[in-house]
Amino acid sequence: MSLTPRLLASTMLSVAVLTGPVLAQGQPVETAPPNAPHQTPAFEGQTRAPQPEQPVETDQQVIAEGLPHLWAMEFLPDGRMLVTAKSGVLHIVTQDGEVSEPITGLPEVDLVGQGGLLDVALANDFADSGRIFVSFSEPREDGNGTSVASARLVLAEDGGASLEDVEVIFRQEPSYDGRLHFGSRIVPTEDGNLYVTVGERSDDPIRDQAQELQSGLGKIFRITPEGEPVEGNPFMDNPDALDSIWSLGHRNVQSATLDDEGRLWTVEHGARGGDELNLPEAGKNYGWPEVAYGITYGGEPIEGGITQSAETEQPVYYWDPVIAPSGMAYYDGDAFPEWQGDFLVGGLVAQAVVVLHMADDRVAQEARVDVGARVRDVRVGPDGAVYAVTENRGAGTSSIVKITKAE
Repeated sequence: MSLTPRLLASTMLSVAVLTGPVLAQGQPVETAPPNAPHQTPAFEGQTRAPQPEQPVETDQQVIAEGLPHLWAMEFLPDGRMLVTAKSGVLHIVTQDGEVSEPITGLPEVDLVGQGGLLDVALANDFADSGRIFVSFSEPREDGNGTSVASARLVLAEDGGASLEDVEVIFRQEPSYDGRLHFGSRIVPTEDGNLYVTVGERSDDPIRDQAQELQSGLGKIFRITPEGEPVEGNPFMDNPDALDSIWSLGHRNVQSATLDDEGRLWTVEHGARGGDELNLPEAGKNYGWPEVAYGITYGGEPIEGGITQSAETEQPVYYWDPVIAPSGMAYYDGDAFPEWQGDFLVGGLVAQAVVVLHMADDRVAQEARVDVGARVRDVRVGPDGAVYAVTENRGAGTSSIVKITKAE
């Protein structure tokens, strides 16, 4: 049965939204006290950057609502949106809010806790190959884990699609019988390879494997479209390391994108405080769980409360309290000239699109576009507008919101 009757298409919200609450110019958006007030940043501007002096006013249009619980969105070349439903199917959504029948055929997902069908990305040669990639929590005999599959998306004349040549190309090991921290994002690069982010599965002590090079937990990987390690990966000559690892010491990376230089940027979840913006470099260690900002969910220090170490990298920026990041885009469109070169990050707790104004690889300013709902993913459309996937956990549904500059 088509989902179209359940949707409200192209509903315009009549009130323009400012990027952030009304505060004195130059003050940070975040006004709540930090969870770890005794911790200090490693350098000026590492947290609570000021708001822009001239906030951008926006309009919001609900493209579709009442969709199944979505996790990610990707634009097709014709401007339609390919979305992942956490339950394990794909849909295509038009700009008019029409939703295709479920596109089935993907591998079985383990729909448990934070698991399910997660990210989706088009191969760089999609126009010729039709290849897409999806990440998902895969059920296994000894638990579950994050996996990536490739498939050929065959578009039909009736607006639907089918999948062919479905193959799992990557499996995070070891498996673990858990419900949390699967990650994950897939970021294709210009050369056709893929960055894949995963989580460290949350629980103590298994989360410690984020520091182990023989474990696939808490890492960023760089693989070919066939799932092989990319030649030149930093640990390929280390017999005690996984060849596909790009960087280590990550917690739960659900935001990732490339900038205009082709460099990978990520934002990962902290606990109570400690969400991190990073520019992950080959072979470097980003600290988790031995070095981190914030505190545990129980209010205790994380691994002794160490925030700086000579052996690990500092985040470019961190949040305390958290925004709970999910989804990320680099803005290079024309509709928002004020955001050119900025990062847009989805905020689950923030219930906003977080706008990071960058200068010399630092966050110079932070603004927020309040959408009044948990933002699971954020993308820049071919029209330069910003599109946010929101979720209503109580109802188990999602919406797609189009954000444009107020006229």
